[in-house]
Amino acid sequence: MEMTNRDSGKLFTIDLNTHTYTLVVPIKHTMITDLNSQSFLLVERYTQNEINIIGEYLNTEDDLTFFMLTIPFDEHKQVFLENEIWDLYYTFEKEGEFKKRRVKSNYDNIRFQSIVLKEDKKMFYPYTTKNGKLSFRSNGYILYSKIENVVIKENEIGFSGFFIFPPYYNFNDFSIEELNLVVNTSIDDEEIYIPLERFYREDIKDKYNGNENIGKCGIKGDFPYIKHINTEQKKYFKFYVEMVYKEGTHLTKIRSTRVRLNHLSDFPLKRIINYEGDKIKLIVKPTRKSKFLSFQMSKYDFKNEVINQVKKKWIQIRRSDILKQAYKVAFYLLGKLPVKKNTIIFESFLGKQYSDSPRAIYEYLEKNNSGYEMYWSADRRHIEFFKDKDVKAVRRFSIKWLLLMARAGYWVSNSRLPLWIPKPKHTTYLQTWHGTPLKRLAADMEEVHMPGTNTVKYKQNFIKEASKWDYLVSPNAYSSEIFERAFQFNKEMVESGYPRNDFLVNENNVETINKIKETASLPLDKKVILYAPTWRDNQFYEKGKYKFDLQMDLELMKEKLEKDYIIVLRLHYLVAENLDLTGYEGFVYDFSYHEDIRELYLIADMLITDYSSVFFDYANLKRPMLFFVYDIEDYRDNLRGFYFDFEEKAPGPLVKTTQELISEIKNIEELGFSPSETTQSFHSKFCYLEDGNASKRVVERVFE
Repeated sequence: MEMTNRDSGKLFTIDLNTHTYTLVVPIKHTMITDLNSQSFLLVERYTQNEINIIGEYLNTEDDLTFFMLTIPFDEHKQVFLENEIWDLYYTFEKEGEFKKRRVKSNYDNIRFQSIVLKEDKKMFYPYTTKNGKLSFRSNGYILYSKIENVVIKENEIGFSGFFIFPPYYNFNDFSIEELNLVVNTSIDDEEIYIPLERFYREDIKDKYNGNENIGKCGIKGDFPYIKHINTEQKKYFKFYVEMVYKEGTHLTKIRSTRVRLNHLSDFPLKRIINYEGDKIKLIVKPTRKSKFLSFQMSKYDFKNEVINQVKKKWIQIRRSDILKQAYKVAFYLLGKLPVKKNTIIFESFLGKQYSDSPRAIYEYLEKNNSGYEMYWSADRRHIEFFKDKDVKAVRRFSIKWLLLMARAGYWVSNSRLPLWIPKPKHTTYLQTWHGTPLKRLAADMEEVHMPGTNTVKYKQNFIKEASKWDYLVSPNAYSSEIFERAFQFNKEMVESGYPRNDFLVNENNVETINKIKETASLPLDKKVILYAPTWRDNQFYEKGKYKFDLQMDLELMKEKLEKDYIIVLRLHYLVAENLDLTGYEGFVYDFSYHEDIRELYLIADMLITDYSSVFFDYANLKRPMLFFVYDIEDYRDNLRGFYFDFEEKAPGPLVKTTQELISEIKNIEELGFSPSETTQSFHSKFCYLEDGNASKRVVERVFE
């Protein structure tokens, strides 16, 4: 395998022999302090327990040095079995600081390298995470399956792949009595059973230590879809593998999680068939997030098909460089028309919300009869949110939006506009930004892990956008200093406090709080815990859509807190998750799409967050805050880094487990809340300008 610098920290090989894993990992020369050895760490994901592993020097190729590390399972057996997930890191020193970074994986089906403990009915195995990192896991026996090849035939779908059930591959006294594909449909509760044929996989045997038993993993079969066609409505199918195995004389049935699909192949597969006078469309594809095997059938409608194809083509055009260039030219030409000096265009979070400081400034101007013609830039997918707000909303990137933006006297936004939009000379651009910085920003970031960019490009684009800003709102002197440096901003800083926080100061009363709760259908007799975490740069589906794994044990929270509390979830606007809260109705409420978080602050008796800047705003209410920072080392050292010692100066306790969260909540409940010296010092440094008049100060400076 040809290796490059991009493969630094990426697993090269892994072998398992007598309960000992041997791994080879290349590291870039510039990250090595001792050529003879390299330090690696196994870190338990939730407790942050660490096991230090020393990698021995093997050889050097070009700019990479290869190290071999061994992980003896038996030596750490007890701690491995007591903790569920272990993430592998390599360490390095940068500017005198100790840092660590996750080891990446180059294996797809690494789970074959499993250690099986019959007496405990447990498995310990390496696996590749959704983000392509290498981790190890211990749990009870599980069945895993993946389909690699699919063919849509005349009346059935042919498929082949493999299954992983490590006890069967490790011990000869395990025998498989039945192996079936189980198919569930979206229309009814019927389960379809299809016998699977097993065949030998020489390629997989060779890849994983030549284990003859592993070669028995191949599966194939045919799904007779023709028997399950429904011409009335679209029908979806989910797939599982179910196995009955014998251990000695005992029979056990086990079912896999949903079957995964090799999404690197040519999917989706599509076919139109004739069925009893109707045309039926068949589609096989991986699901977007988890890459499960998905099959759907629907009645083919030529008109709808054409409309959908036109929509897809238009989306491609809308996102293309050609349209961007056309917009740039249009901006330039329209900017030559007479200027509308009294026109202001507002935008919040890329047009997704009517919220934040742009809303506060808008409402102040509206209340004080400013005489300005004011419009809101609204994302087409979120324009419904603006319809009952009594504001003039214009669809982002529409012809009307283009005409208004190019001629407007003012733009007000709290996040970056697309870089390809040129700012006319006659337009004053007020950037309110959207948070007090804890995490490193723009030019201050050492490395960027976001999709669709790299470190150099990200910084260049950010600074280019910031050069268009005429005014930048700052909540305090601390932020002003960072904004100037990180954004390389050299125009006028309006150090006013955040306009959005005027609401927290001016509306903090029982009447307003109860009105918000009633409108949101929340109980009035329970305390509200607001959980508002941020996003992780390196956990994403695609550019602008980030994953979020809810690490909070909601079952335990419900058991311990349901009597007196409810939890309101508010995920970051860039997070794309749709959380399944089935079973937690009446206790957990997902308000991620609530129009403005300021109302959630006001009704919350307590805030749980992590590294989100929400705690700077919530601090104005002088209520208790808890910081659920289960991944703080990774976030601090590998993703962003902090501007100050967060662990020392956070205005509330830092916890890493759900149990610790509950304990802290109970402590506050029993002992009451009184701000500590740290909290009071925090408030004095970051909230001293928040007096309910920030909007007034901004308007007087920029618009009057």
